[in-house]
Amino acid sequence: MSHLDALEAEAIHIMREVAAQFENPVMLYSVGKDSSVMVRIAQKAFFPGKIPFPLMHIDTGYKFQEMIEFRDKFCEEQGLDLIVEQNTEWVGKAHPDELGTDRCCHLLKTTGLLDALAKHGFDAAFGGARRDEEKSRAKERVLSFRDAEGQWDPKAQRPEIWTLYNTHKKSGETVRVFPISNWTEADVWEYIERENIPVVPLYFARSLPVVEQNGVLVPSPDGEERMCRFRSLGCSPCTGAVESDVVDLAGIREELAEAKFSERQNRVIDHNAEASMEQKKREGYF
Repeated sequence: MSHLDALEAEAIHIMREVAAQFENPVMLYSVGKDSSVMVRIAQKAFFPGKIPFPLMHIDTGYKFQEMIEFRDKFCEEQGLDLIVEQNTEWVGKAHPDELGTDRCCHLLKTTGLLDALAKHGFDAAFGGARRDEEKSRAKERVLSFRDAEGQWDPKAQRPEIWTLYNTHKKSGETVRVFPISNWTEADVWEYIERENIPVVPLYFARSLPVVEQNGVLVPSPDGEERMCRFRSLGCSPCTGAVESDVVDLAGIREELAEAKFSERQNRVIDHNAEASMEQKKREGYF
């Protein structure tokens, strides 16, 4: 069994275990590369049947248009059951320049997610987070339990010895599930190449108008045209690009071999002085 086969088998085991033990699971779909990998793993886990739970995208209103177009086309072509939810009270009103990145994210992402989970009664939510992305994510278990308010306590997590998962939960609790926790960014791209998985074109270099903000290249119609691509995708005002001329999967893998920072280095939310990523996760962030 190859390294990728072992990672895939582990993720399939986790998905099947959760589907069997929880009443109403959902897969959180961010439209990024990790989400695309998660979908392929779910398709394999439950083949020849359909994926036995829906996908849910929390739309902040600030996603790149290419992400929305890819989402709709991909889900239609793959025959996926997609739910799109928003915090309608604040979509179109909240903006990081006016409210600050932390407040904007809390309203559009965290509140949007918690409200959507409660609305549909989901008790388990699959996510594509990986431990190598960011230091607070490295603290997560594969099954990350949240209290009745959706909050996370990193000091009160269950041991996961020999890939045995305790799925018992109290009334009102939910769980976030991270089947690709042990994958790296390089693993993700190798798997995408091996499985021929479609991804958003923004991952490949093109000429983009960008402005530099604290060392981060942020897309702006008033910016300077530069050859860039995105290593990580999120809301357009808070997602930075990297200078690159890479236009294919082989080039991405070669570029990663030289990379010295995580792909989230250019995500403004991770470096905001108002609140750490761990604090956001404590409050219920994805």
